[in-house]
Order: sequence, then structure tokens, then C-alpha cells
Amino acid sequence: VIAVVIIVVSCVFMLTVFFSFHFFFFIVSIYPSGKPQGADNRRVELGKKVTLLRGISIIIGTIIGAGIFISPKGILKHTGSVGMSLIVWIACGVLSLFGALSYAELGTCIKKSGGHYTYIMEAFGPQMAFIRLWADLIAIRPAATAVISLAFGQYILEPLFMPCDIPPMAVKLATAIGITSVMYLNSMSVTWTARIQIFLTFSKLLAIAIIIVPGLYQLFKGETRNFDNAFELTNVKLSGMPLAFYSGMYAYAGWFYLNFVTEEVDNPERTVPLAISISMLVVTSCYVLTNVAYYTVMTAEELLASDAVAVTFAEKMMGNFSIAVPVFVALSCYGSMNGGLFAYSRMFYVASREGHLPEVLSMIHVRRHTPLTAVFILYPMTILQLFVGDIYSLLNFMSFLRWLFIGVVVLGLIYLRYTKPDLPRPFKVPLFIPVVFCLTCFFMVFLSLYSDPVNTGIGFAIALTGIPAYYIFIYYNHRPKWIQRVLGNS
Repeated sequence: VIAVVIIVVSCVFMLTVFFSFHFFFFIVSIYPSGKPQGADNRRVELGKKVTLLRGISIIIGTIIGAGIFISPKGILKHTGSVGMSLIVWIACGVLSLFGALSYAELGTCIKKSGGHYTYIMEAFGPQMAFIRLWADLIAIRPAATAVISLAFGQYILEPLFMPCDIPPMAVKLATAIGITSVMYLNSMSVTWTARIQIFLTFSKLLAIAIIIVPGLYQLFKGETRNFDNAFELTNVKLSGMPLAFYSGMYAYAGWFYLNFVTEEVDNPERTVPLAISISMLVVTSCYVLTNVAYYTVMTAEELLASDAVAVTFAEKMMGNFSIAVPVFVALSCYGSMNGGLFAYSRMFYVASREGHLPEVLSMIHVRRHTPLTAVFILYPMTILQLFVGDIYSLLNFMSFLRWLFIGVVVLGLIYLRYTKPDLPRPFKVPLFIPVVFCLTCFFMVFLSLYSDPVNTGIGFAIALTGIPAYYIFIYYNHRPKWIQRVLGNS
């Protein structure tokens, strides 16, 4: 065991150093001494390489992470009933579809990349948009990337160490190489990033199919005893329903990622609404059918007691094949890392273009046509939080901000309907859809304030530090002269 640990740690360390040095020399090439051959006077810009299939893979690949395989029990725990938990899964899918359709309308009438940041900018101005950007840059995205990457590091090493525990440092080093490889991939090629995302998305769907098919086969054979009294009211916990919906909405989060790359979408008026609708239908079906398969094979008590539900399911149904489950979970995590970085790097690219971040972040590599520095900006903060930060506490502080700003974005859609009625809208949803979803988001914010006022207040205070940052770094006419001189010299 000690020998295996030393070999794994050494290999991961050497690969991390290799990628880091390769990455450094690659960054230097963003500033070539002259124009590339054959460039003439053409403008260097991001190409429209996101097709319908690639758009679907971005959305599905980022929504489906490790949760559905490892711990899809938050909803069951808070509802207290198998039947009610399935209803909540369906209801959260419908509500998420409402949000996704609202974003589809925004994506077709505001044809800029950047997602939340761009839409808040258009509706409510630069100051509120900068606060959202600031919270993402200093806390939310590095912590979220580190958490999903830690899951990747844990499960990619698990088959090598079974049944022993994995040394924490080995997990962190494997996580570091995962983060570095994703950064490197996104810096090298948009096309290959999209191709690998498609492969990873199909891997996730294959893993889910491996769970759904045997589960439904058992169900059709008459294994329905776990569904007896599924809607028994004595087990339903009405006080836990809000928390069940919170867990469900969090599981579906990620449907907005295509809106971060709108400028790179081929024919966005058609592709964006279609990709979002197909993706939400697929994800909702997968989530509901996967839970039906779990309940067919496992009792509610067994599911709640399991540390890794998919592993327990595989051990019951497939014996030794359960060793493959950690590999599928690792691939699923890697797909979420890849899709999230691909999307969020475009927000930093657009923010730089708008003057809210240093100009270098809006530069595009002349040969690769990738926003290389915008991809790289999260790397130092993510690695720092991975090794020295309290990631999970930070996510607790900041999780409510996601729903607050998404609610603000959808409120902006309603606001734009009245302030800019003549804005071209190739895709337009009925008004009740954004209204219902907006109320849902603000209800979840209220729930966070009610259930955990201390952590929510700390997260809100961290976000509010964006206000002085905006006036110091962005609001040129009123910032102190010495700061203008320092920033001007730098």
C-alpha cells in the first residue's frame, strides 16, 4: 500500500509540474511579435463552433455531476416519502425548465456571451453586474471548481486503493492534475474541448442507463414492494418540503451555462432554445428514472444509510461490476469541470471587454482562437483554495447568492419587457413562466436567510465588498488620484 501511494503521488506530482511548465510557455505565445502567417488584417475573434449537439453536451454535462450517483437522498430525507420525493424531483425539473426557457429568451434577444453578468448589465446597469462578477471571481467559482475537482480526485483513485482509504494528499495531487489538464484543454482548442465534452456527456448517460435499465427490468418483473404505501401521509414531512425543493433545484443547476457562450453558438435563435429544451427533458427523465431504479432495488432506509447509492445499487445488481462505478463518477465530475470552465471563462472575457477586468483577459490567442488568459484566471485561486482554504464553509456562505442573482436576472427579463418592448425577441415565453421562476428563486433566498442566517449574512457581506471595489477600480472619475496613478503605471 505504501509503495502504491508513493508511486501515485510521484506520478501525479510530475504530471502537474509538466503541465504547469507547458502551460507557462504556452501563455507566452499569446503575445507574438507579429501577425500570424496568412492573417492579413482579419480580426481575431472567437469562432461559432458550438453546434446543437455541443450545446446539449455543455448543458447536460455540467448539470449531471456526482450527486445522482453518490448521494441523491436529500429530497427523500426531507420529504419522508418515496412518492413525494419523486413528485419533488419532477416539480424541480419543471421549475428548472421555466428558468431555462427564461434564459433562452434572454439568449436570443441579447446575443452577447457572459450569462448572468451580461443580462444584469443590460437590465440594471454596471454596478450590480460588477457585484455579481466580483463574488464569482473571488469566491464562488474557485470554491465550486475545487469541490467538484476534489470529487474527481477521490473517485479516480478509488479503484487503485480499494478497500483501503486514500491518503488526503494523494487526492489533492490528483485533483491538481485534473484542474491543470482541464485548464490546458480549454486553452488549447475550443473544438477539442467540445468534442471531449460530448464524449464525457455520453459516458454519463451510459452510466445512468446502466442503472436505469436493470432497475426498470426488476420493476416490470413485479418488484414493487418498495413502492407500497409510497404516498402514505403519516411519513410526509411538510416542514421539510422547502428544504427538499432547495436540494432538488440545486441538483438541476447548470441549465444556464450555454448562455455564457452565446457569441460562439451557431444560429443562436434556433440552437439556444432547442438545446435548453432537449437538455432539460433528458436530465429530468434521467433523474426521475434513476430514482425509480434505486427505489425498486433498495428500500428507503437502505438508500438513506448508503454513503454511495450507485455503488450499493451495483453491488446488489451486478456484483463485482460495482468497481466501475467510481470511474464513471470521476468521468462525470471531469465533465462538470470542463463544461463549467468553458462557460465561465467567457464571462471573464466579456467582463474584460466591458472594462470591469484587466484588458489582457479579453485577448484571444491568434492561432488557437481561445480566450487563454480568461481561462487561466481561476487557476491560482482554485489551487490555493484546494490546498489551504476551507472550501465547504465558503460554499455555504455563497450558495444562496447563486439563486439571488439568478432571480435578479429573470426579474430583469420582466423589467426589459416593459422598458424595451421593441427589443427583437425571436423566442418569447409566456409571462407567467419568468414570474413563477423568479418567485421560486426569491423563496429559496428567504429560506437560506431563515434556516442559516449567520452563514448567509457572511456570504452577503462578502458580496457587498464588490461595492467599494467597483468605486475604487472601475468608477474612474471619483477614485483617489494615487490609485489612478498606481493603476495607470501598472
